[in-house]
Amino acid sequence: MSREKALVKNSAIISIGTFLPKLVSLITLPIVTAGLNKTEYGTYDLIITLVSCMLPFITLQIHTAAFRFLVEARNNRQKTEKIISSLLFYIISISVVSLVIVYCLLLKLPLSLRLMICLYFFLDTLVLTMRQVVRGMDGNMVYSISAVVQAFTEMVLVVVCVKYADMGLIGLLLSFNIAFLASNAVLIVCGKVFPYVKIRQINKHLIVQMLQYSWPLVPTVLSDWVLNISDRTVITAFIGLEATAVYGVANKIPSLLNLIKTTFTYAWHENASVYAEDADKEDYYASVFNTVFCITVGATAMLIAGTPILFSLFIKGDYSDAYPHIPILFLGFFFSLLSAFYGGVYVANKNTVSFGLTTFAAAVVNLVIDLLFIKRIGIYAASISTVAGYLFLFAFRTADINKKYHMKIDYPKIISYLAILLIMCVICWQKSFVLNCINLLIGTVFCFFINRKLLIHRKNQQQS
Repeated sequence: MSREKALVKNSAIISIGTFLPKLVSLITLPIVTAGLNKTEYGTYDLIITLVSCMLPFITLQIHTAAFRFLVEARNNRQKTEKIISSLLFYIISISVVSLVIVYCLLLKLPLSLRLMICLYFFLDTLVLTMRQVVRGMDGNMVYSISAVVQAFTEMVLVVVCVKYADMGLIGLLLSFNIAFLASNAVLIVCGKVFPYVKIRQINKHLIVQMLQYSWPLVPTVLSDWVLNISDRTVITAFIGLEATAVYGVANKIPSLLNLIKTTFTYAWHENASVYAEDADKEDYYASVFNTVFCITVGATAMLIAGTPILFSLFIKGDYSDAYPHIPILFLGFFFSLLSAFYGGVYVANKNTVSFGLTTFAAAVVNLVIDLLFIKRIGIYAASISTVAGYLFLFAFRTADINKKYHMKIDYPKIISYLAILLIMCVICWQKSFVLNCINLLIGTVFCFFINRKLLIHRKNQQQS
């Protein structure tokens, strides 16, 4: 199988597990925003934020070692048993200790909410770990199926618990927890993980080895967390939960690009690493970048142009203040994906130090802009800092990568395309029906124009 076909195949399989959950999240968003008041929604958004922040510290990112170690042990059952057994022993042990601490820190909350948050924390950690285990065992399809099962279970239960039973935040967390359980069941049964769990195979030395591999990634993950989520924390601290809710809603639709990033990152890191020793790797990297750039620009243009339609379809309740932030955040996710491409080059060539340093520097830029301007321009500081952080990350990595590799990339074209996206953002902010129609036409023509070569090539392949 060619490099390009391998990348496309992996991306296609993984996309099943990333696209459907995000689609379900959008479908249920009107129910969630209508069923929760702003304080509840802000609390929910803060819970998600805190869990994502705590996981790297508690797990030391050991699940990232699972994939790498299991890939090397695919033909060695005994080694596979040791890896899986040791990994689960560490995850379950550290989770129990952490949950006791979390429970005590939440004593001011109602008992039912405390229990739901702790269960959410544990099941999220387990799903995250099991998916990497299954991928390491060459089970990308099972990985995606588990995500699909989780998404549909969540959708049904959100409708039942939030809309019809009117259970509010408790109902929402209950829906998530049951969906996590269903996903874990699929991973364990279909991924055939359980036969590899042997208590006698638990190896403390192996746990140490995996932690030595994974713990240096913790600062990188936390820096990435700052880029993605710190805005909500700053908004909560300086403005309040209602503003956090508005910003959280504004992020829901632009996160469509984030699912593309997740899919691409998983597939690209694996693909780039496999072909890292090829003589023509620089040409290959440049070819992939140009293709990814055109697809991403086209998708961003369509999303910006479609913002009025998407907003009216998926956002219910008093969240009109979220509208102007959405096009800005689309640009942030756009730069995020381009930065992820360069991240794959770092990983493929085992240059994780530069990977971490560039992410940390971008996180500092994001946080500094947040803190400097949050009191002056409110929520706009968060959305603008997101774009600035990812733009800095993209520029920093571009300059750094070009010192080591000579990839043929047309930077003037990149700048001109970005100018078009900015113009489309300005048009979108006008909230004019006529201008929105013109913007949609511009976005459609622009998207097809820049991807015409890819479409023609695809058509010729199908005909041949």
